[in-house]
Amino acid sequence: MAIPETQEKPLSDAYNYKGFFAKRSKTGGWKSAAMILGVELCERITTLGIAVNLVTYLTATMHLGNASSANTVTNFLGTSFMLCLLGGFVADTYLGRYRTIAIFATVQAMGVTILAISTVIPSLRPPKCTTGTPCVPASGSQIIVLYIALYLTALGTGGLKSSVSGFGSDQFDELDQSEKTKMTNFFNWFFFFISIGSLFAVTIFVYIQDNLGRQWGYGICVSVIVVGLLIFLSGTKLYRFKKLVGSPLTQIAAVFVAAWRKRRMELPSDSSLLYDVDELKKKKQKLPHSKQFHFLDKAAIKDGISTKWWLSTLTDVEEVKLVIRMLPIWATTIMFWTVYAQMTTFSVSQATTMDRHIGKSFQIPAASLTVFFVGSILLTIPFYDRVIVPICREVYKKPQGLTPLQRIGVGLVLSIFAMVAAAFTEIKRLKAARSNGLMDDPTAEIPLSVFWLIPQFFLVGAGEALTYSGQLDFFLRECPKGMKTMSTGMFLSTLSLGFFFSSFLVSIVHTVTGDNKPWLSDNLNKGKLYDFYWLLAVLSAVNFVLFVGCSRWYVYKESRLAEGIELEEAEVNCHV
Repeated sequence: MAIPETQEKPLSDAYNYKGFFAKRSKTGGWKSAAMILGVELCERITTLGIAVNLVTYLTATMHLGNASSANTVTNFLGTSFMLCLLGGFVADTYLGRYRTIAIFATVQAMGVTILAISTVIPSLRPPKCTTGTPCVPASGSQIIVLYIALYLTALGTGGLKSSVSGFGSDQFDELDQSEKTKMTNFFNWFFFFISIGSLFAVTIFVYIQDNLGRQWGYGICVSVIVVGLLIFLSGTKLYRFKKLVGSPLTQIAAVFVAAWRKRRMELPSDSSLLYDVDELKKKKQKLPHSKQFHFLDKAAIKDGISTKWWLSTLTDVEEVKLVIRMLPIWATTIMFWTVYAQMTTFSVSQATTMDRHIGKSFQIPAASLTVFFVGSILLTIPFYDRVIVPICREVYKKPQGLTPLQRIGVGLVLSIFAMVAAAFTEIKRLKAARSNGLMDDPTAEIPLSVFWLIPQFFLVGAGEALTYSGQLDFFLRECPKGMKTMSTGMFLSTLSLGFFFSSFLVSIVHTVTGDNKPWLSDNLNKGKLYDFYWLLAVLSAVNFVLFVGCSRWYVYKESRLAEGIELEEAEVNCHV
């Protein structure tokens, strides 16, 4: 059967591994996207397979306190997501997405290998606790090896994650309607594979770590990420590659530098006198001139000097303004991920003290409680798609369902309820410990079912399904076309800062409450973890009020473009 002519015609903006223009019939599409989904699945299993059960390893094996263990976990996850910005910059400016994924997947494999080795060599961890003597915490050298392993893993995760979704989208041609539809499906499958990887990590991998040993659990993680790397490399001949476009951070910096250099110059009354290039407008989406942040307009004042760091086009200036307008929304979504961080730290610590038996023989691993968190995500997505969207379409005439900001807002509300539920559950847990005389024994099993923790996991999971998709939609839809990698990095940085803010709060609370009446005690039965949850609920409520204010102030790019077209038509009519 003959291949259609459109399939044989080389693409104008994509190249094969030899550097020639890529042919549609031989590169890209699902055959190459499947390889990319494979490496993302392996990355998710590996990263979460370490993170979700890390707090129990730090407390039980490395003999660190609850507060310092929680901070180690949140700092590890925070660094992983923050390094996505570095990975995106390196990919856009120097290496390209393919090389970035290959190199950073290798770095991640190195980090996990060191972690696995540290669980095998006795000198790299403290001795086991013995009855009658206090546990010996990990020494300085043992902590250094642990940190090298964790932060090499974080570096690999950040670099890989920054480019996987973008490289996947590169396999589809946006100018072809059929491939554009497939690209939309790719993002749906991308999120599905992330969720499946999470499910494997919190069930099978946590069970292996708790029952067969960490050396087996982390050793299998090494094998998984190596297999993911090999799958990815095996698709080299099938991939479509795009030329390096440079980092948008350079454009942002250039606009600010040019505006500062011309800060004493007067802006012309007519914006059409500002510098712009017609040819450039064909390559970039034309944005209407806005009066906000008018200081930046000075970067486009013509003064005879045309170097990049002295003169910017009006198009570049408006793109930078778009990014600035997104910052209040960016800032008010950080708090959700601070709440999310508790699901991998203190909620797991709570679970270790409760009755986790199903029947007489099987005991659920504490970290596997996050299966309810993942299950909540997998339930919320189809519920939103099959129930909420049709209601919005029929009743409110919104074919796309809730707007991105509305989805984020609902997620923030669910996070408030999650912390309220967590506080009440902790109060109930402490009452059970007190009534059974178990307050002084941190290792005793409290006769209270661990399933009392399900509401907080379920609410945060449902909140993540809406907040994550809302943020991703918002940052990709609202950013300028040439800044999608950076915008994805901005989105992922909210996760990072949420984890870091959690570490900051834990440190402050631990310092302020002291050792006499601590909120976050090494023995949870002696602490007031419920007060910490109340604090998070209050901070989340305040943050939600700020988010609502920022959302009302924000105008979607689509509306701004429509207003700009109307203004242009009005100006033409006036001239006529």
